[in-house]
Amino acid sequence: MWTHNDSRGIIKQEKMKIAIASGKGGTGKTTLSTNLSAYLSTKQKIVLVDLDVEEPNSGLFIEAELIASEDKFTMIPEWNQKSCILCGECQKNCNFNAVIQMVDMIMVFPQLCHSCYACSELCPTQSLPMIPKKIGELKHFQNNDLHFIESKLNIGEEMSVPLISQTIEFVENNFSKEIIKIFDSPPGTSCPVIEATKNADFVILVTEPTPFGLNDLILAVETMQKLEKKFGVVINRHGIGNDGVENYCIENNIPILAKIPNSRKIAELYSNGELLFDKIPEVAQELIKIELFIKKSVAL
Repeated sequence: MWTHNDSRGIIKQEKMKIAIASGKGGTGKTTLSTNLSAYLSTKQKIVLVDLDVEEPNSGLFIEAELIASEDKFTMIPEWNQKSCILCGECQKNCNFNAVIQMVDMIMVFPQLCHSCYACSELCPTQSLPMIPKKIGELKHFQNNDLHFIESKLNIGEEMSVPLISQTIEFVENNFSKEIIKIFDSPPGTSCPVIEATKNADFVILVTEPTPFGLNDLILAVETMQKLEKKFGVVINRHGIGNDGVENYCIENNIPILAKIPNSRKIAELYSNGELLFDKIPEVAQELIKIELFIKKSVAL
């Protein structure tokens, strides 16, 4: 259940998670995530989580002190040649082709392994024990009431979903359910986005008013509908392109939460790694619209 303290303007809920996503990169996800988080943190405690673990960049805009860091691991099988009888059960039970039986050996491909433990648990001679493999690093920063969590995948790692999942688990285990959590999701509509948004209470889709923006917004909307998520749209760089995005949202009853104007000043501040809401009144007004929508509509 959601509650609202009118005297302080605080959003509260037993469990509130907002994911900010987009159908493509470069639409303004990070711009919205960082500015919305910083703005809300002037009123209450906020947790901003950068789940774009392949190339996290929210930290470019958040000035905060590093208070903790930890390595993150996944589990992969290691072949024990001495006890192996080459029965072939491991290859048979691996759905991801990560374990292959050759003539006189077992080959393990860590990049394909999903850490499902099937090969290890079903091996009759326990010849594939699971061992930890470092996949990335998680860092926790803090600036007053704004907590910032960033995870970064090691170069060369094929799958980002395990690190995204572990990052979300870290947030759930270390922060109260009443604290608003904002997830800066990966771009696109593939597995990393599914992992980042599947447990969100509300998803904000960021787009731009161009034919390319509309095409990718449609893909993102279809994904959120499959996940049965509540969602709304924020139009970034409003004023360029055409009315295709707005018309699509109107025709499909998709709420447009805000329209961030196309502005040279915004581009200059962004390029310098600066936040916008405290320098450009038009941006602050659009963030207030998002805040009010969350209070009035999402809480129903």
